[in-house]
Amino acid sequence: MSPRPHWLALRPCNEPGAPAELQQTLAWWALQFTPRVALLEEAVLLEVGASLRLFGGRRALHRRLVDEAQALGLALSGLAWAPTSLGALALARGGVLNGFARPLPELLDALPLACLTAAAAEAAMLERLGCRRLAELRALPRGATARRFGAALFAALDQAYGLAPEAHEWVQAPERFSARLELPFRIEHAPALLHYSEPLLRQLCAWLAARQAGIKQLTLAWQHDAMRPKEAGAGGELRLGTADGTRDFMHLRRLLGEHLAQTQLAAPAGELRLSADTIELLQIESDSLLADGPEQAREPANQLLERLAVRLGAHNVRRAVAREDHRLECMQDWIPWGQVLPAAKARPPLQPQPSWLIEPPQRLLAHHDKPLYRGELQMLAGPQRIEGGWWGQPGLQQAEHQQRDYFLARNPEQALLWIFHERLGGERSHWYLHGVFA
Repeated sequence: MSPRPHWLALRPCNEPGAPAELQQTLAWWALQFTPRVALLEEAVLLEVGASLRLFGGRRALHRRLVDEAQALGLALSGLAWAPTSLGALALARGGVLNGFARPLPELLDALPLACLTAAAAEAAMLERLGCRRLAELRALPRGATARRFGAALFAALDQAYGLAPEAHEWVQAPERFSARLELPFRIEHAPALLHYSEPLLRQLCAWLAARQAGIKQLTLAWQHDAMRPKEAGAGGELRLGTADGTRDFMHLRRLLGEHLAQTQLAAPAGELRLSADTIELLQIESDSLLADGPEQAREPANQLLERLAVRLGAHNVRRAVAREDHRLECMQDWIPWGQVLPAAKARPPLQPQPSWLIEPPQRLLAHHDKPLYRGELQMLAGPQRIEGGWWGQPGLQQAEHQQRDYFLARNPEQALLWIFHERLGGERSHWYLHGVFA
């Protein structure tokens, strides 16, 4: 059973400059909530019926849309939701938020003709016929009115009221990001470029949101004015790198501002271009367990660790890195924070691994060569033979030759254990407990 249609109409504020670019930025940003995003006249339309549960329900999604749009600098002049896209747009123009509060025809009937574009185009003639609201337009004889004003008027009316199907061309974010802006006048000082770079940064953050990615390296380039000296060249550029992939607009703005403050222009600039060089997919993280009070500074964990590594020393702030090794003890390293991670990622182990590792392994008693741990153990799986360490890795205490047969066992208390039998012979040929499964 398909979910009930739930259309959102977002109307960006009419700011001077480039309203088309602002609408495009809002559409790219909206792609993080649903792939069904369309541009219609001055608005951006989203069909989020299949996304409501994913984002915590209708109220949570609406609140998040408003908050995140405002944080990105995409202020909205109108917002409404309804079962149809044209109905949601008409309600947004009429200042009505909830198109589900009452039956949609009842809400639309009270709106003036200007709220529906097809009716607004014929508003002057319709008002002479006594029609000022959509309810009065619906009451006119359909055949004669259609011959007078055209079939498109009633087609749009039926689509808004949900009596006819709607068709849209969905917005798709481009594979690569590059945006330009022509400056209104010549800019002679690099710090002044920050203000005019903000729309480009918003477009970049919206594009990153659509791709669920973060920026690692970007380039801001400027074209020198035509009246430049010959030795100044055609233009210049500034390349920025981030420690971690991000699409935080304020963070990127601060970073760009710091770099521009140390830059000098060889000649006045007349055009800007922003491009994304390196991006990475971002993993969705759970909310922090620490409550954020009004007095607390909300700082990303990576930035906090960077500062701690500077204050305490890099060797005192470490992070775990997975290593590709058959031996349980050698599957993880702790490296100083800020050290470059290995280029090749370790492949995950083929077999389930215990969540609690016992170091050093605990020797088990045996009865007739059957291991005991709070009773006789029942073998469930195995053996998994592991042999390695003969090559000797300097700096690792566990870098010793191992010949072990691992088994998944269960004791009378129903605990799942990871045990092994040492195959080297001599005094070490015994059973050991090496891990416990949670």
